Amino acid sequence: MRLKTSLLKEPKHKELVSCVGWTTADELYSCSDDHQIMKWNLLNGETTQVVKLPDDTYPIDLHWFPKGLGGKRQTHAENFVLTSSDGKFHLISKTGRVEKSVEAHCGAVLAGRWNYEGTALVTGTPIYSVAWGPDSEKILYTSGKQLIIKPLQPNAKVLQWKAHDGIILKVDWNSINDLILSAGEDCKYKVWDSYGRQLYSSQSHEYPITSIAWAMDGELFAVGSFHTLQLCDKTGWSYALEKPNTGSIFNIAWSTDGTQISGACGNGHVIFAHVVEQRWVWKNFGITLTKRRTMEVRNVLNDAVDLLEFRDRVIKASLNYGHLVVSTSLQCYIFSTKNWNTPLIFDLKEGTVSLILQAERHFLLVDGGGIYLFSYEGRLVSSPKFPGMRTDTLNVQTISLSNDTLAIKDKSDEKVIYLFEPLSGKPLGDGKPLTHKTEIMEIALDQKGLTNERKIAFIDKNRDLYITSVKRFGKEQKVTKIGTMVHTLAWNNTCNILCGLQDTRFTVWYYPNAVYVDKDLLPKTLYEKDASEFSKNPQIVSFVGSQVTIRRADGSLIHINISHYPAILHEYVNNSKWEDAIRLCRFVKDQTLWACLAAMAVASKDMNTAEVAYASIGEIDKVQYISSIKDLPSKESRLAHILLFSGNVQDAETLLLQAGLIYQAIQVNINLYNWERALELAVKHKTHVDTVLAYRQKFLDDFGKKETNQRFLQYAEGLEVNWDKIKAKIELEIAKERERAAATPTVRASVTIQR
Repeated sequence: MRLKTSLLKEPKHKELVSCVGWTTADELYSCSDDHQIMKWNLLNGETTQVVKLPDDTYPIDLHWFPKGLGGKRQTHAENFVLTSSDGKFHLISKTGRVEKSVEAHCGAVLAGRWNYEGTALVTGTPIYSVAWGPDSEKILYTSGKQLIIKPLQPNAKVLQWKAHDGIILKVDWNSINDLILSAGEDCKYKVWDSYGRQLYSSQSHEYPITSIAWAMDGELFAVGSFHTLQLCDKTGWSYALEKPNTGSIFNIAWSTDGTQISGACGNGHVIFAHVVEQRWVWKNFGITLTKRRTMEVRNVLNDAVDLLEFRDRVIKASLNYGHLVVSTSLQCYIFSTKNWNTPLIFDLKEGTVSLILQAERHFLLVDGGGIYLFSYEGRLVSSPKFPGMRTDTLNVQTISLSNDTLAIKDKSDEKVIYLFEPLSGKPLGDGKPLTHKTEIMEIALDQKGLTNERKIAFIDKNRDLYITSVKRFGKEQKVTKIGTMVHTLAWNNTCNILCGLQDTRFTVWYYPNAVYVDKDLLPKTLYEKDASEFSKNPQIVSFVGSQVTIRRADGSLIHINISHYPAILHEYVNNSKWEDAIRLCRFVKDQTLWACLAAMAVASKDMNTAEVAYASIGEIDKVQYISSIKDLPSKESRLAHILLFSGNVQDAETLLLQAGLIYQAIQVNINLYNWERALELAVKHKTHVDTVLAYRQKFLDDFGKKETNQRFLQYAEGLEVNWDKIKAKIELEIAKERERAAATPTVRASVTIQR
C-alpha cells in the first residue's frame, strides 16, 4: 500500500494553509493566512474562492458539521466551524456566508471540534489540539507535554499522563477502534489506548510532527511533517513515506470514503494523496488495487492475470469464500473467482461503504445508513436494526457474520451482543441479546456445522476468552471461559477450529465445544506454540485451511501451518463416518486427536466410538462409566446418563421425568448427594420416600453424623427402614424399565444418535 500524491505547479493560496476539510469525497474547503476560503472540486479540477475573511481574521482550525447518523441528514450539515486568531469561532455556510461569530476566548482559538452527533462543540486555547471520545462523553486535549482525557460528567475522574518529551501539537481519537494518536515537537508520533497505555512509539523524525489524523474506519492513519507525508497502519508501522515539496503540513483531513488525504501546507499548497496498491489474498488468488479504478487479479497456480476495470473509484473490497466483493462510490460489484469477466452489479444507496463482511452464503455492507445483507446473486436479503444502532462505530472486531447468524456488539452498552437471523433480519430466538458481566472487546462466530450448534467466541475487557451457544431454546445461556490473556482470535473457514494469541503462546482449540461435553478434555484438545517470535501486539489476519496468517507489530506477515488432521476429523464426524475417524486417529497416533474424537463422540451420543477414544487416552474411569451406560435398559436412561457425563444434571433429570422414569430421576440425585432434591421428587410423586431416607441414613452413618435437616426428620418420624423391601422395589422399577424397552425393539438400536 502506498500514497499517490498530487500538487499543483503554483499554489492557489498566497500564505500558509492552516486547515482543510472535506464536504464530500470529491469536494474540499481550505483556509489560509491570506484570509481566503477556497473550494476544490476534484472531479473537474476547478478551484474557486468561497469567501474572503476580514484582514484581522486568521483562520486556524476548520471542522464540518457531522453528516447525519443512521442515514438522517442533519439540518446544519452544510455548515462548518472555523476558529481564528482573534478569539472567535465562526459558523460558516457552504456558500461562504458567516452565519454566526462567537467571542469564545481571550486568545487565539487553536482548535474546534463538533462531537459525533453535532450537539456540542469544543474549542480550546492555549490547547493545540482537541478530540471527542467515541461516545461523545469524553474530551481529549493537549496541555504542553501532557495528554488529558476529561469526562463531561461532573465529579468524574480526569485521566492525565505525560505523552511526549516536547510540546504535543496534534491529537486524534478514532470512534471505531477507540485508539488515540498524538504527535509532538519531540519529532515522534505515538498510538495509545483509551486508558493511556502506549501501544506504539515511532522513531524520531527529522522535524516535529505537525499533523496526524485517523481514517474513518480506523484501519489507517496519516502523519504530516516538514516535506513529509506518511501512511501508517493502526498499530503504528508505516506503509509508505512520501517527501513532497510542501513545507510543514499543518493539518490533514481524510475524505469521507477513506480513499484520499488532503494536507494544509506551509508553502500555500494543498496536497492531495490517494491510497493505492491495497492487497487482498485468498487461497491461490492475490488482488492488487493498481489504480483508483483498476484491480489486478493474479492466480499464483498458473500465473494468469486479469484486469478488473471499474466506472468509479474503488472504496472497499473483500475477498473470501470464492467471491470478490467491491464497492465503488456508486455501485457494488460481485465477482466469482471462477469467472472474472461477468460480475453482478447493483447500485448503492449511499457510496460511503465503511465495511464489507463475507460468509459462505451471503455478505453484508455497512454504510452511514445501516447494515445490509446481500446474497452473492446481488439480492438484498435483510437489513437488521436495533435501538440506538450506530453504524459509524462498527468494525471486524464488533460485528460477525455466519451463514445463519449475525452478531453485533452494542456500542451504547458494551456488555451486550445482539443476535439476528440474516435471512429475515429479525432477532434470533426469543429476541433477547447476549449479555456478559464485563465489557466485550471482540466477537467472532464459528462458520460451519448445524444452526442449533452455532457458537460465538468473544474476548472481554479482562482479555478472557469465552464461548457460548447463540441458540438458547428458552434456557439461560451457559457462557464458559476457555482462555485467559487472549489478544486476538479467528475461526477457521472450513471447520470449527479456533485459534488465538494467548499471552506468550499461540493456541489452537481443535474442538472448543469440548468444554460443554467434558471440561477435563479441553486442555488435551489444544495445540500450543511459543509466540515470542511474533514480537509485541501481533494480530491474526486470517485462518484459511491449515494456514494461520499473523501480522507482527512491524507490519511483516508470518504464516503458521497447523496439522490438517483435526480438520479431516471434523469432516468425518460431521458426516458420521465414525469408523474412518477411528482409523485416522490410529494412523496419526496423536493423543490430541484421540481427545478431540472422544469429545466429538460424546457430543454426538456415539458411545461406542467414545469408549474407544477414551481408552486410547487412558481415561479408564470414563471408559467404565460409558460401558455401564451401554448396559442401561432404556433409551431414555442412556441419554440421561450421557447428559450426566457432560455435567448437564438438570437436563438429565428433566429427560427422565418426562419419560416417566421417576425412580431413576430420584436415584440420579441420590448418587450426586442432592438429598433435598431427591426427597422433593419422592414426596411430589409419592414414591420411594423410604428409599431416599434409607440412603440418606446410610450416608450419615458412614460418616458418623446425625440428622439435623428438619425436613428429613419430619418424614423419617415413625418410619422404619427395611432394606429388603427397598431393594425389592428397586428391582421392580428396573424390571418395569426393561419390559418397557422390550416393547419397543427399535430403541436399543438407536443408542447412537447421529447429528
